[in-house]
Amino acid sequence: MRMTVGAAAEAAGVSAKAVRLWEAKGLLPAAERTQAGYRVFTENDLDVLRFVRQAKTLGLHLDEIKEILDLQRGGEQPCGRVLALLDAHLADIDQRLRDLNRLRQSLSRARATATSARRHGQNAVVCQIIEAPSEGGRRPKDQGSACGRR
Repeated sequence: MRMTVGAAAEAAGVSAKAVRLWEAKGLLPAAERTQAGYRVFTENDLDVLRFVRQAKTLGLHLDEIKEILDLQRGGEQPCGRVLALLDAHLADIDQRLRDLNRLRQSLSRARATATSARRHGQNAVVCQIIEAPSEGGRRPKDQGSACGRR
């Protein structure tokens, strides 16, 4: 079966723009083309397009996907490399989750500090929520009023 970029994109569940990008980045094998210069896609190309789409849903980047495809095309089994990439992505996600948790804790502390400061009439230049020190310490009381009210 031979098909155009639009038909191949639809069959693989991606956009024609993605197909063209992936071709330009070398993820698809050398193209067969019509006399008019249009790329002709085969069932094998569809398999690659579906693979790339699925790899992207796992968070792999195009350069990583190309590396995997190149290994496979070179006759190697890329599964070991895929596992290493997935492990690296999991570690990255774990770090981002830790960072987000620390940010959430900081925001919660800032919110609690601002609520308390407002209840106690503490002053701020613009807004106590942002001006309050992150750990301990107090602001001077002579710099305006809480949350921008003067």
